[in-house]
Amino acid sequence: MIRLCRRFFLCRGGNTLQMMTTPIEAARKGNADAFARLYDEHHLPLFRFAWRLTGSIADAEDIVQECFLALLRPDCSYDAARTPLRTYLFGAVRNQALKRFRSREDAADPPSVCDRRSPESEALQVETANIVAAAIRALPDLQREVLILAHYEQLTLAEIAAVFEIEVTAVKSRLQRARATLREALAEHAGRTHERH
Repeated sequence: MIRLCRRFFLCRGGNTLQMMTTPIEAARKGNADAFARLYDEHHLPLFRFAWRLTGSIADAEDIVQECFLALLRPDCSYDAARTPLRTYLFGAVRNQALKRFRSREDAADPPSVCDRRSPESEALQVETANIVAAAIRALPDLQREVLILAHYEQLTLAEIAAVFEIEVTAVKSRLQRARATLREALAEHAGRTHERH
């Protein structure tokens, strides 16, 4: 049985038929509250993902903004019957980041993590974060993206598979390779650091 999104409401004037709209449909029709709810629910994890892919706050903000604007356009390819909104948006962020990398001449040289000035007590923490971020950036693209979605954004393997349009087993394989490569890179760095001291 197909469930229709219709409800009857009793009004003073008798029964009326009202169509229930999704938040996306409402936002596309200009409902600012619906758009704000969508944005509030999804923008922070999307921003973190975009930032980790690009290393740039400005690029991450632009990418997320473009994804939400694209979602509101009538020609948007999002289909709620095919994929959850969250999965679609993560895929859109990934695609926007890839477009930016391809359009830049310096795409082979990924941006470095922002230099954050901190008190001496936080210097070690900042150095460690920079080392881990550099090791993650050095991973092959697909491994890096799968690792970020799994560990930082905590998407399930099935959600990640939907974002990349690949099988769950392929996601598992890439995630295992990413972890192994990252472990080797960090162990190598720790060995170099230990030798210096």
